Amino acid sequence: MEFRHHARISEIPARAWDALAPNDQPFLRHAYLHALEATACVGEGTGWQSAHAALWDDGRLLAAMPLYLKQHSMGEYVFDWSWAEAYARHGLDYYPKWLAAIPFTPVPGQRVLGVDAACRRALLGGVLQAAQHSGLSSLHLLFAATDEVRWAQELGCMRRTSVQFHWHNAGYRNFEDFLAALSGEKRKKIRQERRRVAEAGVSLRVLEGARISRQDWAFFTRCYTRTYALHRSAPYLNLDFFELLGERLPQHCVLLIAHQSGQDIAASLLLRDSTSLYGRYWGTLAEVSCLHFEACYYAPIEYAIQHGLQRFEGGAQGEHKLARGLQPVETSSLHWLADARFARAVEDFLARESDGMAQYISELEARNPLQRQNPLLLRSADEN
Repeated sequence: MEFRHHARISEIPARAWDALAPNDQPFLRHAYLHALEATACVGEGTGWQSAHAALWDDGRLLAAMPLYLKQHSMGEYVFDWSWAEAYARHGLDYYPKWLAAIPFTPVPGQRVLGVDAACRRALLGGVLQAAQHSGLSSLHLLFAATDEVRWAQELGCMRRTSVQFHWHNAGYRNFEDFLAALSGEKRKKIRQERRRVAEAGVSLRVLEGARISRQDWAFFTRCYTRTYALHRSAPYLNLDFFELLGERLPQHCVLLIAHQSGQDIAASLLLRDSTSLYGRYWGTLAEVSCLHFEACYYAPIEYAIQHGLQRFEGGAQGEHKLARGLQPVETSSLHWLADARFARAVEDFLARESDGMAQYISELEARNPLQRQNPLLLRSADEN
């Protein structure tokens, strides 16, 4: 078997890569990762240098994983800025670092693809060994699956936990059925918020796949870019990426467009597979009370129910999602640091952070608006 790094995912045949993927989730598809590179969302000048890892045997791809050399910590959703600052205070370089992740996408699940568990574990070990001999500061594996967490810990990596909020379909027949499972207070609040949007004269239309036109993608990108500008930051993605996404992976694209007084005013982009819906990006050109909740939570949940999907992932962070029927879900990332002194300090920090995270999740569960009528235990995202 031969371990290799690839500077572009196009160096690996799409059919061979996709044959290793565990399901039809879009983010690990060759076309998704290629679109990021082809439209310069990652690559030169972005701080994301592709170095995808692969395990080959006589021309056959046995295992693969998305891997990058990072010059910063933006677009990761697992925050290590304080670690980088500590390195800098001691005159050490934290960047570049190795990152195994899906760019700009905090969706939990498998990160190491392979024909079997043995090949996947072998590739993970090869990546760690290469990192150890690279002279760089660290390796980070984000939002990993359960078996990958175990393997990485066995190889000497440190585990870090965080929390996201996901909605789980308990066999709801419609949105009202879902509301009936909530406490009366939360049910009333959601109805009030949806009513405010309707009373403002806003309606939403759902576009899927090939029905999303170039004009629709352009409008969505305008909304998305404006929202980043309002937060005084630059967007990670561009119109070329979204158009290529719609062209190459139309079956995964769902676009919600809000309409008011004869014109479109906001849009929310979701991706889907056969079991799950993923809330990704949103933007608006007009301020309408509660429109964000409608376009990013309520309408997606309604879509998931109508299409028999089992889960809706609302993205990173956001405790306010709990009041809207999403449940706390623990996620895991793994970290290896070359400097033994910093590794010990980070290990101590993570132990304390983990205790705090466990307490935080317990507090969230105690506030679960679904607990009385439809208990949903905290489940690991790795089970998805």
